[in-house]
Amino acid sequence: MSRRTISHEEGAIYEFTPELEPIATVESGEKLTIDTRDSLDGAVQSDSDVIEAVPDEVNAATGPIEVAGAKPGDVLRVDIEDIRLTEEHGRVISIEGFGLLAGHDGIEAPKTRMTPVEDGSLSFEGIDADIPVDPLIGTIGVATESETHTTLVPHNHGGNLDTTDLAAGNTVYLPVFQEGAMLAMGDCKAAMADGEMCGTGAEIGTDIDVTVEVLKEPETELERPLIETPDAWKPLANAETLEEACELANRDALELLSAEHDISTTDAYLFSSLVGGLEISQVVDPLVTVRNSIPKEYLSSPF
Repeated sequence: MSRRTISHEEGAIYEFTPELEPIATVESGEKLTIDTRDSLDGAVQSDSDVIEAVPDEVNAATGPIEVAGAKPGDVLRVDIEDIRLTEEHGRVISIEGFGLLAGHDGIEAPKTRMTPVEDGSLSFEGIDADIPVDPLIGTIGVATESETHTTLVPHNHGGNLDTTDLAAGNTVYLPVFQEGAMLAMGDCKAAMADGEMCGTGAEIGTDIDVTVEVLKEPETELERPLIETPDAWKPLANAETLEEACELANRDALELLSAEHDISTTDAYLFSSLVGGLEISQVVDPLVTVRNSIPKEYLSSPF
């Protein structure tokens, strides 16, 4: 099957809403290349270019893409097959009032460091070490159930999840809230650490190869995104505090474990303290994101 390309030049959104108009319609099972621009819309091209405040429009997500046949209650499966960089440099920045250590002594904001890409590595001025290129999707989601969330916000629909597991070779499952799902993605990084402490990774434009599939009448009803890696299943949750996000991610893991092994929620709770574990995705967006990793030896496919 040939691969269809959908570009940010055809359309990109800065908000996920219940009423999104598609820029393209694709079939379940279709292979796509999604062309994305960097999260700062090209505004930063050198160390002297700084961002004084979080822009009103940030994290452009290419789309929305209607997936034919998707209906509320379905699950949208997105296989991430490859992420290719389309720029020769990324950029990592600090913004006044934004980031884990915003306002702390010794933290300068705004500031920019360009991160040139060469031979599969990033360089960072002043540090004699290369950073391996390890691209990921920062923002990916579908039309929301009822509320409107900007592309800066992560929520049950996905959005600005900033999770290192949103990488080539992995799959993300998204709950469908509206007809056609209305998938959009962008805000990619050439590299990023768990936590995204300063508020960005190495922001960069990309081409993303994906295959989309609608799962009808899924055995597991998703409320929030779920990531599958070769070794684990990882429910994702977003909340105002780290503790609340951890609770939601653990709750979602318990549901999967209790259904898999036909055990009580309490036994699943006890078992969850023995295997897998909580992982921090990001702590800098309006809501924080946490995932709970369950090794596949303890959990087969929920679908």
